[in-house]
Amino acid sequence: MTDSQSAAHALTPAHTLAHQVRTAARSAASITDDALARIARGNPPINALTQVFADHARARASHIDALVAAGQDPGPLAGVPFAVKENICTTFGLTTCASRMLEHYRSPFDATVITRLLAAGAVPIAKANCDEFAMGGSTENSIFGPTRNPHDHTRVAGGSSGGSAAAVAAGLVPFALGTDTGGSIRQPASHCGCVGLKPTYGRVSRYGLVAYASSLDQCGPLTTSVCDAALIAAVLCGPDEHDATCSPAPSPDLLTRLEEPPEGLMFGIPRQLLHPPAGTATGNSPGVTHALALAIKKLEAAGAHVKPIDLPASDHAIAAYYLVATAEASSNLARFDGVRFGHRAELSPGATLAELYRRSRTEGFSPEVQRRIMLGTYALSSGYYDAYYLRALKVRRLVKADFDAAFAQGCTAVLMPNAPGPAFRLGEKTSDPLSMYLQDVYTVGVNLAGLPAISVPFAHEIGPDGTGLPIGLQLVGPAMGEAMLLRAARVLEKLA
Repeated sequence: MTDSQSAAHALTPAHTLAHQVRTAARSAASITDDALARIARGNPPINALTQVFADHARARASHIDALVAAGQDPGPLAGVPFAVKENICTTFGLTTCASRMLEHYRSPFDATVITRLLAAGAVPIAKANCDEFAMGGSTENSIFGPTRNPHDHTRVAGGSSGGSAAAVAAGLVPFALGTDTGGSIRQPASHCGCVGLKPTYGRVSRYGLVAYASSLDQCGPLTTSVCDAALIAAVLCGPDEHDATCSPAPSPDLLTRLEEPPEGLMFGIPRQLLHPPAGTATGNSPGVTHALALAIKKLEAAGAHVKPIDLPASDHAIAAYYLVATAEASSNLARFDGVRFGHRAELSPGATLAELYRRSRTEGFSPEVQRRIMLGTYALSSGYYDAYYLRALKVRRLVKADFDAAFAQGCTAVLMPNAPGPAFRLGEKTSDPLSMYLQDVYTVGVNLAGLPAISVPFAHEIGPDGTGLPIGLQLVGPAMGEAMLLRAARVLEKLA
Protein backbone atom coordinates (compact mmCIF):
# COMPACT_ATOMS: atom_id res chain seq x y z
CA MET A 1 0.00 0.00 0.00
CA THR A 2 1.35 3.44 -0.97
CA ASP A 3 1.60 6.37 1.45
CA SER A 4 -1.37 8.04 -0.26
CA GLN A 5 -3.48 4.90 0.02
CA SER A 6 -2.63 4.67 3.72
CA ALA A 7 -3.51 8.35 4.22
CA ALA A 8 -6.88 8.02 2.50
CA HIS A 9 -7.63 4.83 4.44
CA ALA A 10 -6.79 6.52 7.75
CA LEU A 11 -8.75 9.70 6.97
CA THR A 12 -11.76 10.07 9.27
CA PRO A 13 -15.00 10.12 7.21
CA ALA A 14 -16.94 13.36 6.96
CA HIS A 15 -19.98 12.02 8.81
CA THR A 16 -17.78 10.93 11.75
CA LEU A 17 -15.99 14.27 11.93
CA ALA A 18 -19.29 16.15 11.89
CA HIS A 19 -20.66 13.97 14.71
CA GLN A 20 -17.52 14.59 16.78
CA VAL A 21 -17.83 18.36 16.38
CA ARG A 22 -21.59 18.47 17.03
CA THR A 23 -21.16 16.49 20.25
CA ALA A 24 -18.09 18.54 21.33
CA ALA A 25 -15.95 15.39 21.26
CA ARG A 26 -13.52 17.21 19.00
CA SER A 27 -13.08 20.84 17.95
CA ALA A 28 -13.46 22.11 14.42
CA ALA A 29 -10.24 24.05 14.97
CA SER A 30 -8.21 20.88 15.60
CA ILE A 31 -9.74 19.19 12.55
CA THR A 32 -8.86 22.20 10.40
CA ASP A 33 -5.29 22.31 11.71
CA ASP A 34 -4.89 18.59 10.96
CA ALA A 35 -6.18 19.11 7.42
CA LEU A 36 -3.82 22.05 6.82
CA ALA A 37 -0.90 19.93 8.03
CA ARG A 38 -1.87 17.09 5.69
CA ILE A 39 -2.17 19.52 2.79
CA ALA A 40 1.25 21.07 3.48
CA ARG A 41 2.79 17.60 3.54
CA GLY A 42 0.81 15.77 0.87
CA ASN A 43 -0.19 18.30 -1.77
CA PRO A 44 3.17 19.30 -3.35
CA PRO A 45 3.89 15.86 -4.88
CA ILE A 46 0.49 15.61 -6.58
CA ASN A 47 -0.53 19.26 -7.20
CA ALA A 48 -4.19 18.61 -6.37
CA LEU A 49 -4.92 21.90 -4.60
CA THR A 50 -4.22 25.30 -6.15
CA GLN A 51 -5.16 27.77 -3.38
CA VAL A 52 -5.20 27.10 0.36
CA PHE A 53 -7.24 29.37 2.64
CA ALA A 54 -5.60 28.75 6.00
CA ASP A 55 -6.71 31.96 7.74
CA HIS A 56 -10.23 31.81 6.32
CA ALA A 57 -10.59 28.14 7.33
CA ARG A 58 -9.33 28.74 10.87
CA ALA A 59 -11.73 31.66 11.33
CA ARG A 60 -14.60 29.57 10.04
CA ALA A 61 -13.66 26.66 12.36
CA SER A 62 -13.53 29.01 15.37
CA HIS A 63 -17.03 30.21 14.50
CA ILE A 64 -18.28 26.61 14.37
CA ASP A 65 -16.73 25.86 17.77
CA ALA A 66 -18.34 28.98 19.22
CA LEU A 67 -21.76 27.81 18.04
CA VAL A 68 -21.24 24.40 19.66
CA ALA A 69 -20.10 26.03 22.91
CA ALA A 70 -23.27 28.13 22.88
CA GLY A 71 -25.41 25.01 22.60
CA GLN A 72 -26.30 25.52 18.94
CA ASP A 73 -26.10 22.90 16.17
CA PRO A 74 -23.86 24.15 13.33
CA GLY A 75 -25.33 21.63 10.89
CA PRO A 76 -24.87 18.11 9.47
CA LEU A 77 -21.36 18.89 8.17
CA ALA A 78 -20.12 20.80 11.21
CA GLY A 79 -16.39 21.44 11.07
CA VAL A 80 -15.72 19.22 8.03
CA PRO A 81 -13.00 20.67 5.74
CA PHE A 82 -13.55 20.48 1.99
CA ALA A 83 -12.01 21.58 -1.30
CA VAL A 84 -13.78 23.36 -4.17
CA LYS A 85 -13.10 22.85 -7.88
CA GLU A 86 -11.63 25.93 -9.55
CA ASN A 87 -14.69 26.51 -11.78
CA ILE A 88 -17.10 27.04 -8.85
CA CYS A 89 -17.50 30.66 -7.73
CA THR A 90 -16.40 31.62 -4.21
CA THR A 91 -15.97 34.98 -2.54
CA PHE A 92 -12.86 33.61 -0.84
CA GLY A 93 -9.82 33.26 -3.10
CA LEU A 94 -9.93 33.41 -6.88
CA THR A 95 -12.17 31.58 -9.35
CA THR A 96 -9.75 30.94 -12.20
CA CYS A 97 -11.25 27.91 -13.98
CA ALA A 98 -7.55 26.94 -14.26
CA SER A 99 -7.36 29.34 -17.20
CA ARG A 100 -5.24 32.33 -18.04
CA MET A 101 -8.47 33.99 -19.18
CA LEU A 102 -9.67 34.21 -15.53
CA GLU A 103 -6.28 34.07 -13.83
CA HIS A 104 -7.05 37.05 -11.59
CA TYR A 105 -10.85 36.84 -11.36
CA ARG A 106 -12.41 37.28 -7.93
CA SER A 107 -16.10 36.36 -7.75
CA PRO A 108 -18.44 38.84 -6.00
CA PHE A 109 -20.74 36.00 -4.88
CA ASP A 110 -20.70 32.39 -3.73
CA ALA A 111 -22.23 29.59 -5.78
CA THR A 112 -25.39 28.06 -4.30
CA VAL A 113 -23.53 24.82 -3.56
CA ILE A 114 -21.09 26.83 -1.45
CA THR A 115 -23.77 28.70 0.50
CA ARG A 116 -25.51 25.39 1.26
CA LEU A 117 -22.33 23.76 2.49
CA LEU A 118 -21.56 26.79 4.64
CA ALA A 119 -25.07 26.67 6.08
CA ALA A 120 -24.46 23.00 6.92
CA GLY A 121 -21.33 23.92 8.90
CA ALA A 122 -18.64 22.78 6.45
CA VAL A 123 -15.25 24.53 6.30
CA PRO A 124 -13.86 25.47 2.85
CA ILE A 125 -10.13 25.03 2.98
CA ALA A 126 -8.81 25.05 -0.61
CA LYS A 127 -9.53 25.26 -4.34
CA ALA A 128 -8.83 22.15 -6.42
CA ASN A 129 -7.07 21.86 -9.77
CA CYS A 130 -8.98 20.96 -12.94
CA ASP A 131 -8.77 21.02 -16.70
CA GLU A 132 -9.24 24.54 -18.05
CA PHE A 133 -12.95 25.44 -18.00
CA ALA A 134 -13.54 21.73 -17.16
CA MET A 135 -12.57 20.79 -20.72
CA GLY A 136 -10.46 17.65 -20.49
CA GLY A 137 -10.20 14.16 -19.11
CA SER A 138 -6.85 14.18 -17.32
CA THR A 139 -6.29 17.49 -15.46
CA GLU A 140 -3.23 18.07 -17.61
CA ASN A 141 -4.79 21.10 -19.30
CA SER A 142 -4.39 23.64 -16.47
CA ILE A 143 -2.39 26.80 -15.91
CA PHE A 144 -1.36 25.28 -12.57
CA GLY A 145 0.22 22.24 -14.22
CA PRO A 146 -1.05 18.66 -14.14
CA THR A 147 -2.41 16.87 -11.11
CA ARG A 148 -0.72 13.52 -10.45
CA ASN A 149 -2.46 10.33 -9.40
CA PRO A 150 -1.84 9.69 -5.66
CA HIS A 151 -1.34 5.97 -6.35
CA ASP A 152 1.28 6.49 -9.08
CA HIS A 153 2.75 9.93 -9.70
CA THR A 154 3.60 9.07 -13.30
CA ARG A 155 -0.11 8.75 -14.13
CA VAL A 156 -3.02 11.16 -14.48
CA ALA A 157 -5.65 11.72 -11.83
CA GLY A 158 -8.38 11.84 -14.46
CA GLY A 159 -10.43 14.87 -15.27
CA SER A 160 -11.70 17.35 -15.34
CA SER A 161 -12.22 17.12 -11.54
CA GLY A 162 -8.83 15.46 -11.07
CA GLY A 163 -7.69 17.83 -8.33
CA SER A 164 -10.82 17.15 -6.27
CA ALA A 165 -10.50 13.37 -6.68
CA ALA A 166 -6.77 13.31 -5.95
CA ALA A 167 -7.20 15.48 -2.84
CA VAL A 168 -9.74 13.04 -1.39
CA ALA A 169 -7.83 9.92 -2.45
CA ALA A 170 -4.60 11.27 -0.94
CA GLY A 171 -6.31 12.01 2.37
CA LEU A 172 -5.92 15.79 2.15
CA VAL A 173 -9.64 16.51 2.71
CA PRO A 174 -12.61 14.31 3.64
CA PHE A 175 -14.59 15.50 0.61
CA ALA A 176 -14.39 17.83 -2.35
CA LEU A 177 -16.76 19.42 -4.82
CA GLY A 178 -16.43 18.54 -8.49
CA THR A 179 -18.44 19.11 -11.63
CA ASP A 180 -19.54 16.57 -14.21
CA THR A 181 -20.31 17.46 -17.84
CA GLY A 182 -19.47 14.13 -19.46
CA GLY A 183 -17.95 12.06 -16.66
CA SER A 184 -15.72 14.60 -14.95
CA ILE A 185 -16.62 13.44 -11.43
CA ARG A 186 -16.94 9.70 -12.06
CA GLN A 187 -13.85 9.13 -14.23
CA PRO A 188 -11.32 10.79 -11.86
CA ALA A 189 -13.03 9.10 -8.90
CA SER A 190 -12.45 5.77 -10.65
CA HIS A 191 -8.83 6.57 -11.48
CA CYS A 192 -8.02 7.79 -7.96
CA GLY A 193 -10.03 5.25 -5.98
CA CYS A 194 -12.73 7.34 -4.30
CA VAL A 195 -16.51 7.71 -4.56
CA GLY A 196 -17.88 10.25 -7.03
CA LEU A 197 -21.58 11.14 -7.35
CA LYS A 198 -23.15 12.96 -10.30
CA PRO A 199 -26.74 13.85 -9.32
CA THR A 200 -29.69 14.07 -11.71
CA TYR A 201 -29.51 17.15 -13.93
CA GLY A 202 -31.43 19.82 -12.06
CA ARG A 203 -31.14 18.21 -8.61
CA VAL A 204 -28.32 20.59 -7.66
CA SER A 205 -28.28 24.28 -8.53
CA ARG A 206 -25.78 25.40 -11.18
CA TYR A 207 -25.87 29.00 -9.96
CA GLY A 208 -22.25 30.06 -9.56
CA LEU A 209 -20.84 27.22 -11.65
CA VAL A 210 -18.90 28.72 -14.56
CA ALA A 211 -20.69 27.17 -17.52
CA TYR A 212 -19.07 24.79 -19.97
CA ALA A 213 -22.16 23.09 -21.46
CA SER A 214 -25.26 24.34 -19.66
CA SER A 215 -27.57 21.41 -20.46
CA LEU A 216 -24.99 18.88 -19.24
CA ASP A 217 -23.09 20.46 -16.30
CA GLN A 218 -23.83 19.26 -12.77
CA CYS A 219 -22.08 19.73 -9.41
CA GLY A 220 -21.52 16.77 -7.10
CA PRO A 221 -19.33 15.44 -4.26
CA LEU A 222 -16.20 13.27 -4.28
CA THR A 223 -15.85 11.39 -1.01
CA THR A 224 -14.22 8.42 0.73
CA SER A 225 -17.50 6.50 1.10
CA VAL A 226 -21.03 6.16 -0.22
CA CYS A 227 -22.37 7.26 3.17
CA ASP A 228 -20.52 10.56 2.92
CA ALA A 229 -21.71 11.02 -0.66
CA ALA A 230 -25.31 10.60 0.51
CA LEU A 231 -24.86 13.01 3.41
CA ILE A 232 -23.32 15.74 1.26
CA ALA A 233 -25.73 15.27 -1.66
CA ALA A 234 -28.64 15.74 0.74
CA VAL A 235 -27.17 19.14 1.63
CA LEU A 236 -26.55 20.14 -1.99
CA CYS A 237 -29.91 19.10 -3.47
CA GLY A 238 -33.01 21.25 -3.51
CA PRO A 239 -34.72 24.10 -5.37
CA ASP A 240 -32.98 27.40 -6.02
CA GLU A 241 -34.63 30.61 -7.17
CA HIS A 242 -31.39 31.64 -8.86
CA ASP A 243 -31.43 28.66 -11.27
CA ALA A 244 -34.46 28.16 -13.52
CA THR A 245 -33.25 24.69 -14.52
CA CYS A 246 -33.14 23.51 -10.89
CA SER A 247 -35.91 21.11 -9.87
CA PRO A 248 -38.52 22.46 -7.43
CA ALA A 249 -38.47 19.10 -5.61
CA PRO A 250 -37.21 19.33 -2.02
CA SER A 251 -33.95 17.72 -0.96
CA PRO A 252 -34.51 13.96 -0.81
CA ASP A 253 -33.94 11.61 2.12
CA LEU A 254 -30.81 9.81 0.98
CA LEU A 255 -29.76 8.14 4.24
CA THR A 256 -32.74 6.19 5.60
CA ARG A 257 -32.55 3.26 3.14
CA LEU A 258 -28.80 3.31 2.64
CA GLU A 259 -28.04 0.15 4.61
CA GLU A 260 -30.89 -2.02 3.33
CA PRO A 261 -29.85 -5.48 2.01
CA PRO A 262 -29.46 -6.24 -1.71
CA GLU A 263 -32.56 -8.43 -1.98
CA GLY A 264 -34.97 -6.94 -4.48
CA LEU A 265 -32.34 -4.87 -6.30
CA MET A 266 -31.95 -5.50 -10.03
CA PHE A 267 -28.77 -4.47 -11.84
CA GLY A 268 -28.93 -4.04 -15.60
CA ILE A 269 -25.78 -4.95 -17.54
CA PRO A 270 -25.45 -3.64 -21.12
CA ARG A 271 -25.45 -6.64 -23.43
CA GLN A 272 -22.50 -5.20 -25.39
CA LEU A 273 -20.32 -5.72 -22.31
CA LEU A 274 -21.53 -9.25 -21.61
CA HIS A 275 -21.46 -10.56 -25.17
CA PRO A 276 -19.35 -8.47 -27.58
CA PRO A 277 -20.13 -9.18 -31.25
CA ALA A 278 -18.10 -12.00 -32.79
CA GLY A 279 -14.61 -10.96 -33.77
CA THR A 280 -14.65 -7.82 -31.61
CA ALA A 281 -13.69 -6.87 -28.08
CA THR A 282 -15.07 -4.31 -25.66
CA GLY A 283 -11.80 -2.40 -25.72
CA ASN A 284 -11.55 -2.64 -21.94
CA SER A 285 -8.37 -3.46 -20.05
CA PRO A 286 -8.15 -6.90 -18.39
CA GLY A 287 -8.61 -5.30 -14.98
CA VAL A 288 -11.84 -3.55 -15.98
CA THR A 289 -13.22 -6.72 -17.59
CA HIS A 290 -12.34 -8.72 -14.47
CA ALA A 291 -13.86 -6.11 -12.13
CA LEU A 292 -17.17 -6.14 -13.99
CA ALA A 293 -17.35 -9.95 -14.05
CA LEU A 294 -16.45 -10.14 -10.36
CA ALA A 295 -19.09 -7.56 -9.45
CA ILE A 296 -21.79 -9.51 -11.29
CA LYS A 297 -20.77 -12.72 -9.53
CA LYS A 298 -20.75 -11.11 -6.09
CA LEU A 299 -24.05 -9.30 -6.60
CA GLU A 300 -25.80 -12.52 -7.59
CA ALA A 301 -24.26 -14.36 -4.65
CA ALA A 302 -25.49 -11.61 -2.30
CA GLY A 303 -29.08 -12.04 -3.50
CA ALA A 304 -29.40 -9.24 -6.04
CA HIS A 305 -30.68 -9.86 -9.57
CA VAL A 306 -28.65 -9.20 -12.71
CA LYS A 307 -30.39 -8.59 -16.03
CA PRO A 308 -28.90 -8.08 -19.52
CA ILE A 309 -30.21 -4.90 -21.15
CA ASP A 310 -29.81 -3.19 -24.50
CA LEU A 311 -28.42 0.33 -24.93
CA PRO A 312 -28.07 0.47 -28.73
CA ALA A 313 -27.83 4.26 -29.01
CA SER A 314 -24.86 4.31 -26.63
CA ASP A 315 -22.58 3.49 -29.56
CA HIS A 316 -23.28 7.00 -30.86
CA ALA A 317 -23.16 8.79 -27.51
CA ILE A 318 -19.56 10.03 -27.83
CA ALA A 319 -20.21 11.68 -31.21
CA ALA A 320 -23.46 13.25 -30.01
CA TYR A 321 -21.92 14.45 -26.76
CA TYR A 322 -18.96 16.21 -28.35
CA LEU A 323 -21.26 18.05 -30.74
CA VAL A 324 -23.74 19.15 -28.05
CA ALA A 325 -21.06 20.02 -25.48
CA THR A 326 -18.81 21.97 -27.83
CA ALA A 327 -21.75 23.83 -29.37
CA GLU A 328 -22.83 24.99 -25.93
CA ALA A 329 -19.22 25.79 -25.02
CA SER A 330 -18.91 27.96 -28.11
CA SER A 331 -21.93 29.95 -26.94
CA ASN A 332 -20.99 30.13 -23.25
CA LEU A 333 -17.36 31.13 -23.76
CA ALA A 334 -18.24 33.90 -26.20
CA ARG A 335 -18.58 36.20 -23.17
CA PHE A 336 -14.80 36.05 -22.61
CA ASP A 337 -13.81 38.63 -25.19
CA GLY A 338 -11.18 40.80 -23.48
CA VAL A 339 -13.61 43.68 -22.96
CA ARG A 340 -15.95 43.02 -20.02
CA PHE A 341 -13.76 40.89 -17.76
CA GLY A 342 -11.01 38.34 -18.00
CA HIS A 343 -7.70 38.54 -19.84
CA ARG A 344 -7.17 41.53 -22.14
CA ALA A 345 -4.34 41.53 -24.66
CA GLU A 346 -1.91 44.44 -24.91
CA LEU A 347 -2.39 46.08 -28.32
CA SER A 348 -0.45 48.61 -30.29
CA PRO A 349 -2.07 52.00 -31.05
CA GLY A 350 -4.57 51.82 -33.89
CA ALA A 351 -5.42 48.13 -33.44
CA THR A 352 -9.03 47.22 -34.16
CA LEU A 353 -11.67 45.80 -31.83
CA ALA A 354 -11.56 42.56 -33.84
CA GLU A 355 -7.83 42.35 -33.15
CA LEU A 356 -8.48 42.83 -29.43
CA TYR A 357 -10.97 39.93 -29.47
CA ARG A 358 -8.64 37.67 -31.42
CA ARG A 359 -5.52 38.38 -29.39
CA SER A 360 -7.27 38.21 -26.01
CA ARG A 361 -8.91 34.86 -26.76
CA THR A 362 -5.78 33.42 -28.34
CA GLU A 363 -3.69 34.35 -25.29
CA GLY A 364 -6.38 33.55 -22.72
CA PHE A 365 -7.53 30.12 -23.96
CA SER A 366 -5.39 27.01 -24.25
CA PRO A 367 -5.28 24.95 -27.47
CA GLU A 368 -7.79 22.41 -26.07
CA VAL A 369 -10.36 25.10 -25.23
CA GLN A 370 -9.80 26.74 -28.61
CA ARG A 371 -10.29 23.37 -30.30
CA ARG A 372 -13.65 22.83 -28.61
CA ILE A 373 -14.84 26.37 -29.32
CA MET A 374 -13.99 25.96 -33.00
CA LEU A 375 -15.67 22.56 -33.23
CA GLY A 376 -18.83 23.91 -31.59
CA THR A 377 -18.88 27.04 -33.73
CA TYR A 378 -18.59 24.89 -36.86
CA ALA A 379 -21.44 22.61 -35.73
CA LEU A 380 -23.70 25.63 -35.18
CA SER A 381 -22.77 27.43 -38.40
CA SER A 382 -25.12 27.98 -41.31
CA GLY A 383 -25.35 24.90 -43.50
CA TYR A 384 -24.11 22.51 -40.80
CA TYR A 385 -26.58 23.08 -37.95
CA ASP A 386 -29.08 20.47 -39.18
CA ALA A 387 -26.44 17.96 -40.24
CA TYR A 388 -24.53 18.00 -36.95
CA TYR A 389 -26.07 19.77 -33.97
CA LEU A 390 -29.72 18.93 -34.68
CA ARG A 391 -28.85 15.30 -35.41
CA ALA A 392 -26.88 15.10 -32.16
CA LEU A 393 -29.96 16.29 -30.26
CA LYS A 394 -31.99 13.49 -31.86
CA VAL A 395 -29.39 10.93 -30.78
CA ARG A 396 -29.54 12.43 -27.30
CA ARG A 397 -33.25 11.57 -27.12
CA LEU A 398 -32.51 8.01 -28.22
CA VAL A 399 -29.85 7.59 -25.54
CA LYS A 400 -32.32 8.71 -22.87
CA ALA A 401 -35.02 6.42 -24.29
CA ASP A 402 -32.68 3.40 -23.99
CA PHE A 403 -32.04 4.10 -20.31
CA ASP A 404 -35.73 4.76 -19.66
CA ALA A 405 -36.59 1.38 -21.23
CA ALA A 406 -34.12 -0.39 -18.94
CA PHE A 407 -35.63 1.21 -15.84
CA ALA A 408 -39.14 0.44 -17.09
CA GLN A 409 -38.11 -3.23 -17.15
CA GLY A 410 -37.48 -3.10 -13.42
CA CYS A 411 -33.77 -2.23 -13.22
CA THR A 412 -32.75 -0.44 -10.05
CA ALA A 413 -29.46 0.65 -11.60
CA VAL A 414 -27.34 0.02 -14.68
CA LEU A 415 -23.86 -1.33 -13.94
CA MET A 416 -20.94 -0.56 -16.25
CA PRO A 417 -17.34 0.67 -16.17
CA ASN A 418 -16.39 4.34 -15.82
CA ALA A 419 -13.54 4.12 -18.31
CA PRO A 420 -11.99 1.47 -20.57
CA GLY A 421 -8.95 1.18 -18.33
CA PRO A 422 -7.18 2.54 -15.24
CA ALA A 423 -5.34 5.85 -15.13
CA PHE A 424 -3.03 6.33 -18.12
CA ARG A 425 0.41 7.89 -18.04
CA LEU A 426 0.95 11.63 -18.01
CA GLY A 427 1.41 12.89 -21.57
CA GLU A 428 0.24 9.62 -23.10
CA LYS A 429 -2.85 11.07 -24.80
CA THR A 430 -2.23 14.81 -24.97
CA SER A 431 -1.16 14.66 -28.62
CA ASP A 432 -4.16 12.51 -29.61
CA PRO A 433 -7.41 14.32 -28.74
CA LEU A 434 -9.62 11.57 -30.18
CA SER A 435 -8.01 8.95 -27.95
CA MET A 436 -8.57 11.25 -24.97
CA TYR A 437 -12.23 11.80 -25.90
CA LEU A 438 -12.84 8.05 -26.15
CA GLN A 439 -11.96 7.67 -22.47
CA ASP A 440 -15.46 9.07 -21.84
CA VAL A 441 -17.24 6.32 -23.79
CA TYR A 442 -19.09 4.98 -20.71
CA THR A 443 -19.91 8.26 -19.01
CA VAL A 444 -21.17 10.80 -21.58
CA GLY A 445 -24.47 9.01 -22.24
CA VAL A 446 -25.49 9.58 -18.62
CA ASN A 447 -25.10 13.35 -19.02
CA LEU A 448 -26.95 13.35 -22.33
CA ALA A 449 -29.84 11.60 -20.57
CA GLY A 450 -29.61 13.82 -17.47
CA LEU A 451 -29.47 10.82 -15.11
CA PRO A 452 -27.77 10.32 -11.73
CA ALA A 453 -24.68 8.10 -11.58
CA ILE A 454 -22.01 7.16 -9.08
CA SER A 455 -18.52 5.66 -9.24
CA VAL A 456 -17.59 3.16 -6.52
CA PRO A 457 -14.02 1.82 -6.04
CA PHE A 458 -14.13 -1.90 -6.69
CA ALA A 459 -10.79 -3.39 -7.77
CA HIS A 460 -7.20 -2.70 -8.76
CA GLU A 461 -5.34 -3.41 -11.97
CA ILE A 462 -1.71 -4.34 -11.39
CA GLY A 463 0.55 -2.70 -13.95
CA PRO A 464 3.86 -3.99 -15.34
CA ASP A 465 5.70 -2.12 -12.61
CA GLY A 466 3.62 -3.82 -9.92
CA THR A 467 1.66 -0.66 -9.11
CA GLY A 468 -1.97 -1.24 -8.14
CA LEU A 469 -4.18 1.20 -10.04
CA PRO A 470 -7.75 1.72 -8.80
CA ILE A 471 -10.72 0.72 -10.92
CA GLY A 472 -14.17 2.01 -10.08
CA LEU A 473 -17.48 0.70 -11.40
CA GLN A 474 -20.33 3.00 -12.36
CA LEU A 475 -23.97 2.70 -11.38
CA VAL A 476 -26.60 4.72 -13.27
CA GLY A 477 -30.08 5.32 -11.82
CA PRO A 478 -33.37 6.74 -13.09
CA ALA A 479 -33.99 10.48 -12.97
CA MET A 480 -34.49 11.72 -9.39
CA GLY A 481 -33.64 8.22 -8.17
CA GLU A 482 -30.64 9.11 -6.02
CA ALA A 483 -31.96 7.33 -2.92
CA MET A 484 -32.16 3.90 -4.57
CA LEU A 485 -28.98 4.56 -6.54
CA LEU A 486 -27.04 5.23 -3.35
CA ARG A 487 -28.53 2.13 -1.73
CA ALA A 488 -27.33 0.06 -4.70
CA ALA A 489 -23.92 1.76 -4.53
CA ARG A 490 -23.64 0.92 -0.84
CA VAL A 491 -24.29 -2.74 -1.66
CA LEU A 492 -21.53 -2.64 -4.28
CA GLU A 493 -19.19 -0.87 -1.85
CA LYS A 494 -19.65 -3.61 0.74
CA LEU A 495 -18.84 -6.30 -1.84
CA ALA A 496 -15.61 -4.64 -3.05
